Amino acid sequence: MPSCRSFLVGLLSVLLSLPTLAQTTSPSFLKLNARQSCWVDSVFTNMSTDDRIAQLIMVAGYSNRKPSYEDSLVRLVQTNKLGGVVMFQGGPMRQAQLTNRLQASSKVPLLIAMDAEWGIAMRLDSTVRYPYQMTLGAMQGAGSDSLIYQMGAHLAKQARRLGMHVNFAPSVDVNNNPNNPVINFRSFGENKYEVARKALAYMRGMQDNQLLTSLKHFPGHGDTGTDSHYDLPLISKSRAQLDSLELYPFKQLINAGLRGL
Repeated sequence: MPSCRSFLVGLLSVLLSLPTLAQTTSPSFLKLNARQSCWVDSVFTNMSTDDRIAQLIMVAGYSNRKPSYEDSLVRLVQTNKLGGVVMFQGGPMRQAQLTNRLQASSKVPLLIAMDAEWGIAMRLDSTVRYPYQMTLGAMQGAGSDSLIYQMGAHLAKQARRLGMHVNFAPSVDVNNNPNNPVINFRSFGENKYEVARKALAYMRGMQDNQLLTSLKHFPGHGDTGTDSHYDLPLISKSRAQLDSLELYPFKQLINAGLRGL
């Protein structure tokens, strides 16, 4: 089998074990039974090289636009046999309906993701907005990590009801530059140990409730003076400096069982 087999098997294992509109609870997470494994292998074997490459591509999706836009998005996914959609602005019911329509149009189940650091309210109206990570980082006391875990769990359950599989969170940037224009309140703080511990609680809350997570943004982004949405930050640090500070939270969460990067 080609080397990219592991990617597709991993992707399909998520999609097969997690329902499209998560009105029900998945019986297992990231596990395939024998029948499912055979189905995954048969689909992969019959894919062309172009189809396999397309499974690596995700496009942006919006549920607050006109029907003509939704039609074009469905055609884009269907024609190019894309692997997934990253959802942005819209509303919960509209997004659920669009997700179901997209899934129905694709022969291979789609991976549905969102960038929802402080909950799906970061993108959708009429939903619960949770605190920024800096607020969570300021929480102290024996029960603070438990509360962060519960936040991750509730967020995951809401996301699964929408048919989502991936949340591009948490942010594990160490916010060690007070002039940072883009990370600041999106970081748990300037202490690498606190960032790692609180991000781990958040990650586990989501993953224990069947939502994949992904670390961000990249080591050193908490020490930039440039907004990466508009320009390219330059991080003038040695490997030793990155290893001693910025890479610490990334390594801790990866070693603790992070499901995605």
